Parts: sequence; C-alpha cells; structure tokens
Amino acid sequence: MVKEIERAGIPVVHLCTVVPISLTVGANRIVPTVAIPHPLGNPAATPEEEKELRRKLLNKALEALSTPIEEQTVFE
Repeated sequence: MVKEIERAGIPVVHLCTVVPISLTVGANRIVPTVAIPHPLGNPAATPEEEKELRRKLLNKALEALSTPIEEQTVFE
C-alpha cells in the first residue's frame, strides 16, 4: 500500500520492525521501530520512558517525511 500512496504523489513513511521486508516491498522512507510485538512501544517502560520513545519515533518519521530522497532510504 505504501508504494501505491506514493505513486499518487503523497510521501509516506513506513514505520517497521523488519527493515529487510520493507526494502523488499519497495517502501521508500523507512523508520525502524522497537520490536515485532510492540513496534511503537515497550510495555516494560515507565509511562515517561514510553512517551519519550514514541516522541523520538514520531520525530524521526517527520524528519523522514520532510527529507527529499532519490532512492529507498532507512532513517536510523
């Protein structure tokens, strides 16, 4: 679906836990996340740590969205 949305001219960031799969399916802007069962969080973290983790992932995604790219790019 990411490729189809981009084909329509809308930039997309793919937040994922398994980067090689995202590369294989052709996602252009890829942001690695935490873990397969909890891609955007950590149930063992405190609420404050959880908020900071999610904020960092969101900021990374916004950075990826605003970055012009020519090829598939993984934003570490």
